[in-house]
Amino acid sequence: MKPPKNGHLFTIILTGLSGAGKSVALNALEDIGFFCVDNLPTSLIRSFVDLCQKTPSITKIALGVDIRERKFLTNFAETISSLKKIQKVEIIFLEAKKEILIRRFKETRRPHPLGAQDLKRALNREGRQLSGIRQLADRIIDTSSLSPHDLRKTISKLYVREKTMPLSVTLISFGYKYGIPAEADLLFDVRFLPNPNFIEELKPLTGMTAKVKDFVFKQKDSVHFLEKLYSLLDFVIPLYMQEGRSYLIIGIGCTGGRHRSPALAEEVKKFLRGKKVAVSVIHRDI
Repeated sequence: MKPPKNGHLFTIILTGLSGAGKSVALNALEDIGFFCVDNLPTSLIRSFVDLCQKTPSITKIALGVDIRERKFLTNFAETISSLKKIQKVEIIFLEAKKEILIRRFKETRRPHPLGAQDLKRALNREGRQLSGIRQLADRIIDTSSLSPHDLRKTISKLYVREKTMPLSVTLISFGYKYGIPAEADLLFDVRFLPNPNFIEELKPLTGMTAKVKDFVFKQKDSVHFLEKLYSLLDFVIPLYMQEGRSYLIIGIGCTGGRHRSPALAEEVKKFLRGKKVAVSVIHRDI
């Protein structure tokens, strides 16, 4: 079921067994444009939805509810029934094999909401208590064999329309003398190129000026570097998009971040604009 195209509010109720991946799924929904709230008390769901309906900018919401909200069990069916009378609502129930859930709890060392002393007993109890809600679900997703990346991809494919959200790429030009940008996913060091800083006429200028750009791109190594970088980006960007990645940050660094890296970042921006990605540039050290 795709979100409605007529602008009416579309609501997803995300629930299921503890450890089955609700947080990952909720983050995936948020990344594709859903307004998400986790662990909202059942008694407040209707009021929250009514408020969202009065907010034009909100057209789709996702609510994470689980066993932590005790009244969730008694009021859930009634609340969902009332919502379905006024809007489109879909329930996703996440589950996994018991041995997988036990392994996940041991790996994260987090207690089960129904008790940490006897994990198997807590899981059995939770399964029984949620069995009625499972029967109401529109989608049941078994995450036993899914990695977090796989689950994100599954959720995205279900609720992204044919025209998917473009990958957002941010290019950061920077100077190594001021430190590497910690947020960068990919880093490219271009200090091997001749430095305009040692040319008196070019030193006070930046890589944004025509004179510096001409100097940088007259170097054969600059051209070869861009050819190889473009080839790499042509390879990895579709893979990042396939993975469900919503953004990518690429750092291009030279010594001071004023000449070579800004010029190259601007050139890469032109290339990426033809690849159906949203691209922006930050010249950190200019």
